[in-house]
Amino acid sequence: MAGSDITIKGPDGSFGGYLATPDAGRGPGIVVIQEIFGVNAVMRGVADAFAARGYFALAPDLFWRIKPGIQITDKTDAEWKQAFDLFGKFNADTGVKDIQATTTHLRGVSGCTGKVGAVGYCLGGLLAYLTAARTDSDASVGYYGVNIHQMLGEAKNIKKPLMLHIAGKDEYVPPPAQKAIQDGLKANPNVTIHLYPEMDHAFAREGGAHYDKACADLANGRTATFFRQHLS
Repeated sequence: MAGSDITIKGPDGSFGGYLATPDAGRGPGIVVIQEIFGVNAVMRGVADAFAARGYFALAPDLFWRIKPGIQITDKTDAEWKQAFDLFGKFNADTGVKDIQATTTHLRGVSGCTGKVGAVGYCLGGLLAYLTAARTDSDASVGYYGVNIHQMLGEAKNIKKPLMLHIAGKDEYVPPPAQKAIQDGLKANPNVTIHLYPEMDHAFAREGGAHYDKACADLANGRTATFFRQHLS
């Protein structure tokens, strides 16, 4: 398995990304959609883990229009402030366009089977939902997505499989928002929702304040099975 920084051509210009390649040199693709900290060590680690499972995993730099190359951590107050500032400036609509460009890029990578999915965390969880609604991604997974309840009008456009992992005690997604998401999506047969009742936001971020290994392993196992089913 090898990883490298690459350039992706998008509709509004070129931007960076981190591509992790499987040892076999052949497999499906997965777009790894960042949190509010950029394509940092955590996201690169996620991409590497998917590559170890046989996928071409590409994490695009979705903050490039604001400032390219953001790689911050969740360890200091100053970095959290910067992350929320970036989140406030970020445009989800252009972000989804960049995810489509990343998906198209992956399909053209030598060795990629042409099947490409997406997985996102936090901000990326919302973008995974929008990816399912607006792009040609073959299967999408969102972890503790923020503000999905405000965009439920797009649910009717989800024609490919989508899995959402919801943290029951998510500090950024209160219970009424969680209920709205579940009620708004339950009629769509393409959507699967898993609730983790005692978990807070980012319970799957290894090393994070709310990391819970048992629930992270459960969610990641479900994600792995989901991608095997839909990207093989």
